[in-house]
Amino acid sequence: MDKFIHRAIEPELKRLLSYFPAVGIVGARQVGKTTLVKALDDNFVYLDLEDERDRAKLSADPHFFLRTYENRCVVLDEVQQMPEFFRLLRGIIDENRRPGRFILLGSASPELLRQSSESLAGRIAYVELSPLHLGEISAFCDWQTHWFRGGFPESLLAPDGALSLSWRRNFIRSYLERDLPRLGLSADPILIRRFWQMLAGENGGIWQGEKFARALGVSGHTVKSYLSFLENAFLVTSLQPWFPNVSKRIVKSPKVYQRDSGILHAWMDFNGINDLLGSTALGASWEGYVLEQIKNHSGEGLSCFFYRTHQGAECDIVLVKGHSPVAGIEIKFSSAPIISKGFYSSIADLGTRENYIIIPGEEDYQPKEGIRVTGLTTFLKQYLPAYN
Repeated sequence: MDKFIHRAIEPELKRLLSYFPAVGIVGARQVGKTTLVKALDDNFVYLDLEDERDRAKLSADPHFFLRTYENRCVVLDEVQQMPEFFRLLRGIIDENRRPGRFILLGSASPELLRQSSESLAGRIAYVELSPLHLGEISAFCDWQTHWFRGGFPESLLAPDGALSLSWRRNFIRSYLERDLPRLGLSADPILIRRFWQMLAGENGGIWQGEKFARALGVSGHTVKSYLSFLENAFLVTSLQPWFPNVSKRIVKSPKVYQRDSGILHAWMDFNGINDLLGSTALGASWEGYVLEQIKNHSGEGLSCFFYRTHQGAECDIVLVKGHSPVAGIEIKFSSAPIISKGFYSSIADLGTRENYIIIPGEEDYQPKEGIRVTGLTTFLKQYLPAYN
């Protein structure tokens, strides 16, 4: 893969580097963090903390080494490998709070890093680099390929589908055998494989911790910790329910999705798009893909939830700004979607004036007042920006 792709977070990253002494870029392995940073400036001092030679440079006399490069930006890759380094870094930053002194790259969430390290609160800003999203790849890749292969660069840009699938299978194996244990997940990799595969099989379903616990022969607390680790490693995501002030019995457990559709399809062992189109996993896969694209295109003030009552009202995504729902979204893999009674009920409960049914393709029309049927690309470009 030799194509360089400009990432959407570049302007925000540069803005943060102009103010904060340290900036952390977090995201799953192989998502492009190192490539992004090396493209920003070739004068950065780069250290890979998984490389014994680079670790030795720091371990001998870290104060001396870092002061040698006091006027340059030092990039520390896979920083979660040396959590003890955070306390030292805190002191060095306090001696000289010049902006852009350090860039920390990590494959764990800021929450997980804070659990195992000295806090850098007030000294660091974090940004997340997700897999390539639709807005970043539209110039050279169609949405069908992106949906099927996912957004990891090596998978998306592989010369053919077989190599893409092979890369994704190896990605899963590497996370299970090496990366998750290094993040602190001490469970048997075979057990975690079963758990992750079960999550893929129930993609988009309501979280039922006790069901997973019984199937795996572990406690509910243990299986919840497994889920937390996969979330903190950017592999799965939980969509929380929205609780409006209505006298309805609301579903209160989150829905859980695989974050990358390509990894989901690797778990399903799909060799091509036709395997997916003929599968019962089609609807949930499309729903998870649309959710991830919307989240990647949403500003900081816009949040995603879902809404479901025991009486049958259901809305796949509720866009919330501040404390108010601003739009309801139903996701359908159909060129001629039927508006369900549950969707009508949900938007009546939510009080949203603008609502959307997102479908594949480029259709864009209004079948009812307050409801618009539109393609994903059109929604992201034309309608979502109004809420950011």
